[in-house]
Amino acid sequence: MAEKPTPEDVALWQRRLASQANNRAWTLAEMLQRSPEEDEEMLQAANAAMYFWKIVGEPSNHAHAALLLAHVYALLQLPGPATQYLSKSLPYFAQHEGAPWELAFAHAVAANVAFAEGDAAAHARHYLEAEAAAARMTDAEARAMFAATLRVIPSPGF
Repeated sequence: MAEKPTPEDVALWQRRLASQANNRAWTLAEMLQRSPEEDEEMLQAANAAMYFWKIVGEPSNHAHAALLLAHVYALLQLPGPATQYLSKSLPYFAQHEGAPWELAFAHAVAANVAFAEGDAAAHARHYLEAEAAAARMTDAEARAMFAATLRVIPSPGF
C-alpha cells in the first residue's frame, strides 16, 4: 500500500502543476494562430494555474494568474471575463513596486482587454505604458518573453 504524501509533498506538486499550467497557457497565448482545440487548452491551462496558485501561492501568484486569465479571455474575444480578471490583477501591480517586466505585462494585458472591449483610448494608453515599462527592462530573456506577448496584441492606430 502506498504511503500517504505529506502536506509538504502535496504543496510541492501543486506548485509544480501551477507552474506547468501557467507556462503552457502563456506558450499558447504567444501563438499568432491557434486551433479551436488550442484555444480551449489555453483557457483550461490558465484556469488550472489559477486554481493551484490560489491553493499554494502568494498574493503575487494570484495576481499573475488573474492577469493570465484576463489575457486569455481577451485573446478569445470575451471581454466580460477578461475585464473581471483584469480588475483582480491590475490593482496589485499598481500598488506594489514590481519589476519593470511585471508592469510591462500588466499594461500589455490591460491594452489587450481594452481592445477586446472596443475601448480605443484605454487600449492606446495601456499599450504605450507597456512599451514604456518594457524600455526599462534590462534582462534579455524578460524582454524576449514580453515581445512574444506584445506581438499578439493589436497595436493602436495612432
